[in-house]
Amino acid sequence: MQRIVGTVSRGLRTPIIKQGDDIARIVTDTVMQAQKQGELEIRDKDVIAVTESVVARSQGNYATTDDIAQDIKNKFGADTVGVIFPILSRNRFSLILKGFAKGVKKVVLMLSYPSDEVGNHFITFDELDKQNVDPFKDEFDEKKFRELFKNPVHTFTGVDYIQFYKELVEQEGAQCEIIFANDPKSILKYTKNVINCDIHTRKRTKRILTNAGAEKVFSLDEILTQSINGSGYNADYGLLGSNKATEDSLKLFPRDCKELAVKIQKTIKDLTGKNVEAMVYGDGAFKDPVGKIWELADPVVSPGFTDGLKGTPSEIKLKYIADNEFADLQGEELQTAIEKYIREKDSDLVGNMISEGTTPRQLTDLLGSLSDLTSGSGDKGTPVIYIQGYFDNYTN
Repeated sequence: MQRIVGTVSRGLRTPIIKQGDDIARIVTDTVMQAQKQGELEIRDKDVIAVTESVVARSQGNYATTDDIAQDIKNKFGADTVGVIFPILSRNRFSLILKGFAKGVKKVVLMLSYPSDEVGNHFITFDELDKQNVDPFKDEFDEKKFRELFKNPVHTFTGVDYIQFYKELVEQEGAQCEIIFANDPKSILKYTKNVINCDIHTRKRTKRILTNAGAEKVFSLDEILTQSINGSGYNADYGLLGSNKATEDSLKLFPRDCKELAVKIQKTIKDLTGKNVEAMVYGDGAFKDPVGKIWELADPVVSPGFTDGLKGTPSEIKLKYIADNEFADLQGEELQTAIEKYIREKDSDLVGNMISEGTTPRQLTDLLGSLSDLTSGSGDKGTPVIYIQGYFDNYTN
């Protein structure tokens, strides 16, 4: 009888993970306990995914706003710093900005509009059209911006980020001037010392600023790349991927994730003889169609994974071959023909019409999205995701 169930994604509950815990042991113990209780059966090519949050927590990868301030002083040694293209987020950016404010006397904060990089809107394109504003050219100070757009608050949270960020800077004793522009070079009218806070466009932004005459430019991935006074750090991503932990400290993106994934894989192999894959995942890289928010404030979906998760899927579009290659077949004859077609498919289908409409994304991005949606970001208590059947196809 043909198996009915295909891919299954399960959230696994673990104990509350704290600093210093052996995260690899907790993950593998949880998986083994789930098998013992009959909730799953470990098989080859299963995938174990662990959320980056508990990995960083177990590592104690934290830093304070004072640590950020010290690194800013070390890097710039300037009274005024331009901070451009931050995302609008209390969780993701407020403490970073607080640390910047502690390290300088004045912050010139340049916000992109009508939204930040990941789609947090405080005004709409319709409002731009109504005011005949060209976001590719027009620049505004705070006063003019508020005259044009009377209530620029975040659609979902209701937060006025202009006011929120300004007050946050001023509470640390620094001056704050806010401007609105989408051209990175606009900040150079105010200061030649710049922190560009965009995530996925950061290299381009830094290149534009450097070529335009900026004296010192640092991206978020270049701040806290090493420990400051015993703080946490991330040599690859700096402050990118960080989250608010307390009112004065951040949890940074985890380190050494490849090593953790390999250790989990090896332990399961030693215990069961099965060859599983493992990965650490963060944001899932999907876009909300209502709020327009692109769920990828982390620099990557997966900062570490086993080698079997490299690459992209090589899949054919079943409905395409059913409607074209085998349009004249029905029932068991159609099923047999399609199974044979799948078994004989090429390993690389790039550019082939039979793969048109399949998802051309990295395996880790697809699995990370599945894991992120399964675990959620609230109180489910399932930081480990166990995925089965992902690499199956219609013939299995």
